[in-house]
Amino acid sequence: MRGSDLLAQGTARLAGEDIPDPGRDARRLLSHVLKVPPGRLTLFLPEPVDPEHERVYRTLIERRADHVPVSHLVGRRMFYGRDFLVTPEVLDPRPETETLIEVALAQPFSTVLDLGTGSGCILLTLLSERETAVGIGTDLSAEALNVAFWNRNALGLEPRAALEEGSWYEPLRGSTESFDLIVSNPPYIAVNEMPFLTPEVRDHEPRLALTDEADGLTAYHAILEGYSSWLAPGGRLVVEIGAAQGMAVSRLFTQAGLRKVRVVPDIDGRDRVVTGVAPH
Repeated sequence: MRGSDLLAQGTARLAGEDIPDPGRDARRLLSHVLKVPPGRLTLFLPEPVDPEHERVYRTLIERRADHVPVSHLVGRRMFYGRDFLVTPEVLDPRPETETLIEVALAQPFSTVLDLGTGSGCILLTLLSERETAVGIGTDLSAEALNVAFWNRNALGLEPRAALEEGSWYEPLRGSTESFDLIVSNPPYIAVNEMPFLTPEVRDHEPRLALTDEADGLTAYHAILEGYSSWLAPGGRLVVEIGAAQGMAVSRLFTQAGLRKVRVVPDIDGRDRVVTGVAPH
C-alpha cells in the first residue's frame, strides 16, 4: 500500500473517534514509523510502504484512537525547540508552559531550582538557554527522575544540572545554597475538575503530577512556605497556574511577602504564570 493511502486510512480512523486534528496526528505517526522528518513526509507518500511498517503504523493508529497521547506513542515531545523523551511517568510538555520559560528568561539568573521537575523540560531548557547557569531539579517520583536524567544526559547538561529525589525542598535540607530563580509547574488541577479533562490527560498522564486531590492550591502553599530559605534576596519565584487561579495564587504570593507580584497570560490570553520577587 502506498503511503498516501495508508495516511488517508489512518486519518479517517482517527476522525471517526473524534480525535482533534486527526490529519496532524496521522502524519506524525507515519513520519515516526518511516523514520523521516515530518516536513519531508510528502516526498515519501507516493512510495509503497513495507508491510512491517504498515503493521506498526496501524497498531499506533489504533492506540491513538484509544486516546493514548501521540508523545507516548513516539516517545518524544518538542518543547521550546528541543526534543525531550516523554513516558507515561511524566507530564507531557505543553506549548503553554513555554510562557513560564519566557518569563524566567526575561531577567538574568545564574542559579535555578525547579520544584517537581518531571521530565526536566523546564530546568533543562533554562540551562540550555543560559549557558553559564547551573541548577537543581527535585521530584518525588523516582520514575520521573529517570526520564529527567535521560533528557539531561542527551542535552549534555550533566555538569550543570543536578537531579534529586524528594518532595519540594526536602532534598536541599542541610544545604546553605540559595537560588536566583525558583520555578515550578506543580499539580494544580482541583480534584473536582479531573473528570472534565481530556482522556489523553486524565487517563494517561501521572495523576500525582496533575492534581493535589484537593482544591488545586496545595502545592502553592508548600512552595511559598519554604521559599524564603532558598530564594536569594531579590530572586524570583515563577510558577505555572490553571487559567482560573491567577487571583488566588497571586494573593498567596503577596501574603507570603513577595513583591512585584503579577499574573502573565499565555499565547491564548489565559492566565498561565504568576511571578514575584523576594524581598531584600
